[in-house]
Amino acid sequence: MPKEIILVVEDEEDILELIRYNLSREGYGILGVTTGEEGLRIAGQKKPDLIILDLMLPGIDGLDVCRQLKEDPHSKEIPIVMVTAKGEESDIVTGLELGAEDYITKPFSPKVLIARIRSILRRRTRQIADENATISTHGIFIHPGRHEVLVNGEPVPLTSTEFKVLHFLARRPGWVFTRYQIVDGVHGDNYPVTDRSVDVQITGLRKKLGNAGKFIKTVRGVGYKFEE
Repeated sequence: MPKEIILVVEDEEDILELIRYNLSREGYGILGVTTGEEGLRIAGQKKPDLIILDLMLPGIDGLDVCRQLKEDPHSKEIPIVMVTAKGEESDIVTGLELGAEDYITKPFSPKVLIARIRSILRRRTRQIADENATISTHGIFIHPGRHEVLVNGEPVPLTSTEFKVLHFLARRPGWVFTRYQIVDGVHGDNYPVTDRSVDVQITGLRKKLGNAGKFIKTVRGVGYKFEE
């Protein structure tokens, strides 16, 4: 069966060829370009299923490319995996807040990159969970309609905000969210809270969930995710 088309935007030829070689072996169709301008043009023409985007590019940098892709209604749904250098935590956070799905830091293992891509594309093929659908995972049962959470059959009393944060993370297991993304997802844009308030909510959630709280993972320098 033909597999998905992946656009790789990477100005280092050796890394571009490394990615092209390994992904081609997995059956993916690869479109490779070396500048952000080319990446935007090809993304608009070919509508790839996923984009691997280096943040350090000549001309238009990766963050600007990500911003333009996510602002364009024709490309905003294409998942983006950022490729970054170590120590670029602020760029990672910015990219995630712009709408990128994931990131990987150089030097990276091709096997890890392939696993990340498979996971993202697998999620994209699933139907987006209905807001009122129940969630059952890791012994945690979440019922949005009843505003109810059970852990191993025992009810867990949560505040309204704690429930919303848990539901927001659990609906997208494996996805990494910045603190501002969590605030926007729970309360909407421009809600007057600080990064610290999200940390307080997460701390309270973990405590109330007991052993199940370990499935809410901290991603250092970025934010939080619910264990897939």
